[in-house]
Amino acid sequence: MTLYQELATNFEGLIHKGSLKVGDKMPSIRTVSKEYGVSKNTVIQAYLVLESRSCIVSRPQAGFFVCEKADQRLPVPDASMPQNHPADSADDGLIGKVFRNFVNKEITQLSLSVPDESFFPVARLNKCLQKATQTLSSGGTGYDDIQGNLRLRKNVAKWSFTWSGNLGTKDLVTTSGAMHAISLAFMALTRPGTRIAVESPVYFGILQLAKNMGLRVIELPTHPVFGVSPEDIKAVIGKIDICLLVSNFNNPLGSCMPEENKREIVQILARHGIPLIEDDLYGDVYFGANRPKPCKAFDQEGMVLWCGSVSKTLAPGYRVGWMAPGKYMRDILKLKLFHSVSGTALTQEAIGLFLENDRYERHLRLLRKTLHANSLHFIRTIADHFPAETRVSRPQGGFVLWVELAKKVDTGKLFDPVLSQGISFAPGRMFTLQNQFHHCLRLNYGLPWSEKLEQQLMVLGQLLKGDVR
Repeated sequence: MTLYQELATNFEGLIHKGSLKVGDKMPSIRTVSKEYGVSKNTVIQAYLVLESRSCIVSRPQAGFFVCEKADQRLPVPDASMPQNHPADSADDGLIGKVFRNFVNKEITQLSLSVPDESFFPVARLNKCLQKATQTLSSGGTGYDDIQGNLRLRKNVAKWSFTWSGNLGTKDLVTTSGAMHAISLAFMALTRPGTRIAVESPVYFGILQLAKNMGLRVIELPTHPVFGVSPEDIKAVIGKIDICLLVSNFNNPLGSCMPEENKREIVQILARHGIPLIEDDLYGDVYFGANRPKPCKAFDQEGMVLWCGSVSKTLAPGYRVGWMAPGKYMRDILKLKLFHSVSGTALTQEAIGLFLENDRYERHLRLLRKTLHANSLHFIRTIADHFPAETRVSRPQGGFVLWVELAKKVDTGKLFDPVLSQGISFAPGRMFTLQNQFHHCLRLNYGLPWSEKLEQQLMVLGQLLKGDVR
């Protein structure tokens, strides 16, 4: 056995014994070289062996981490199989119950899908906000261009190089967050009775908006890793008028569609004249080496309405978003004029300033590193303390985990008992209009990892076990 193989075997033993746990950062190459008295190249070779054995994973700019593949006790949930029958009892009250306490600092907010406020660069944002009052001709008190703040559009267009977007300022419209963009798209493309295809499960805000606008929602089978397949899109051609996909790190599954699937789905929909609304809210929060391309990158006909925001990555309260509506630009601008005249110039200018000079990328690097480590900590703790039948997603980006329990568990009924312990989660029933996902829940791992948080997850696991018994 060579020296690097021996070193790799020693570390593998520490991982299997639990001395190095899932989510832990491996010692730096320099530290191992010094402590073991070997060359840095030997350490690198040992780490590459561990990576090939799926014991550790490399994170750009961050180092190596013990990964979830070192602990395969919990399987990934099965792909969903919605039947698209009317739900027996649509429980809208559940959503209100979950969000009634979402600003309560005494509750561990595992129910939200946004990182903790401590992860945001508040001081730098404040400086950008102050500077915005100086760079705007009216100090931010006047109306802005109907298409939106020019500085913001310029920098969002420039940022699109990360996914080969090739967007210009004239291709973009600013909005008050991603949901505002989706609302404008719905108003431009639908009327009561319009048939819309969505993933299943999918963010409840999208479902409730569609329901309130009188749309007929068709939920598509969705795999927790690969998302919606081209075959499932083909199966509903002729039964749908528009489609909405969260192609990168779907909320709540965390699935990310492979690039070839995105290209094929865009082509299928374009051939049949079906617009695609794409919610790419989570695309910048990836754990791999590169940002996954959105469906918009393969749009040749202007049929994809690409929607984005910094509400999940930078400043939720600023309500700054955008969309690239393709051939529907005129319709979107008309609706924006009627509904809001213009956006909030001050916050849009501030975000535009923040996006300059690589500040955003530096912030994202730290955020991705933290969230990836958190996801591994959560998966390891769930494996240790949740019921034996538990399945859990393995997202490669975003902020949330999808947890599937035994069929007899009803997470909606468990919400109040868990809340009484100071813990809030999102029951799976919120993410569908069908009679499904009663035994599932979504957890937010965008919280500072601590001993207290680990204890709260253990308490949640104990309560879930008590329900199973």
